Amino acid sequence: MARGLSRRAFVKAAVAIGGASALSACLGREGDPDLPTGVDDPSTLPARQHAWNDALPTDDHGNDVPPSHRVLLYLDYAGDGTPDESDRETLSEALATLERAYPRKAEGLFATISYSPAYFDRFDADLPDSVDLPAPEALAPFETPALDTPDAVVHLASNYGSVVLGAEEALLGEKSELNGIAVEATLDSIFERADRRPGFIGDGLPAEHQDVGGIPDSEPVSEDTPLYMGFESGMKKSQASEDAVTIPEGPFAGGTTQHVSTIDLHLDQWYEQDSRSHRVASMFCPAHAEEGAVDGSGENLGDTNGVVERGCPAHATQDAREAGIVGHAQKAGRARRDGNPLLLRRDFDSTDGDQASVHFLSLQRGIDDFVTTREAMTGSDLAGTGAVGRRSNNGILRYMTVQHRGNFLLPPREHRSFPAPRPE
Repeated sequence: MARGLSRRAFVKAAVAIGGASALSACLGREGDPDLPTGVDDPSTLPARQHAWNDALPTDDHGNDVPPSHRVLLYLDYAGDGTPDESDRETLSEALATLERAYPRKAEGLFATISYSPAYFDRFDADLPDSVDLPAPEALAPFETPALDTPDAVVHLASNYGSVVLGAEEALLGEKSELNGIAVEATLDSIFERADRRPGFIGDGLPAEHQDVGGIPDSEPVSEDTPLYMGFESGMKKSQASEDAVTIPEGPFAGGTTQHVSTIDLHLDQWYEQDSRSHRVASMFCPAHAEEGAVDGSGENLGDTNGVVERGCPAHATQDAREAGIVGHAQKAGRARRDGNPLLLRRDFDSTDGDQASVHFLSLQRGIDDFVTTREAMTGSDLAGTGAVGRRSNNGILRYMTVQHRGNFLLPPREHRSFPAPRPE
């Protein structure tokens, strides 16, 4: 890794590479963060694995600020058949070690584990009706994604790259101590690693990593944006609440479902041919462009993207006919329950394979909520209206290629260690 990189860029590069040498390099540049240890008794932590928001910092508008550095570890069960009680105890202790080592916050470590439909297919029993977890599939006629079927996914997130890397190494049996806590159980005897997908989110990080495929050579990504496409994301009122995405009943009450898409970005036209007004209209709504409502990356919008307030979802067909364009957020705003969004997004950008991409990670009560939202964002009902095509002038579809899709159950804490479909 080049010495000329800034500290933030260096840390991001280390997380992307992974492994013991990357951890050592990251510690050398980032320093060993002086963090307190976590909890003595992990059972005192929230019952919901996905309960992050109360532990996240917020910006001036009350929006949750996500952890900067991420890793998704895709894992296959190493045994035959179904896991036994010994396997469950090993996994439980390995996850508890992370919670003893670091506080559950962005200036510490968030860690979740989720399970695929393929994992539950190992069992004779079916999942209860209260869990909506179908196998992944392509969700648009122009998609040909690889469908992810590893048994489990561990999501690690922290503001410190060295913490993410250290936790990963500890889980994989490469560290005997983590922040002063002995590592007595690891995943290397019960899982085989199927894939590793690192990434990042935060102001300045995309700008420092523009020398990749999908970004024009002019290096157009602004220093004040947290994502490659140049705009803020995750405004509080444009996200579902943690309560809203939580499974309300059945043995997995307190859990949620998780969808993860890996999407390649193609932003040459976005930055070098499309006007600023066209980008704003494509990302938000034609009304935003007409009113000049978005300054810079959109931080001025506050705690909402403003599409509902401007009536954009209801005017999608009219905008397609008269403005010749519909916005991404405008289309997504059509998928709501009691006026509220269906998805809680925790996505992040990546440079896997030297390609600008996004790992679109969303939480929802059931996968059907994701499918409903995805269909609204695809906007097939708007194609052929005015200048709107299947992908052209249809939100941001033309700038993206979906490479992977996967569906997972994120159980409540009590059932997070190799759950059976009917844990009762």
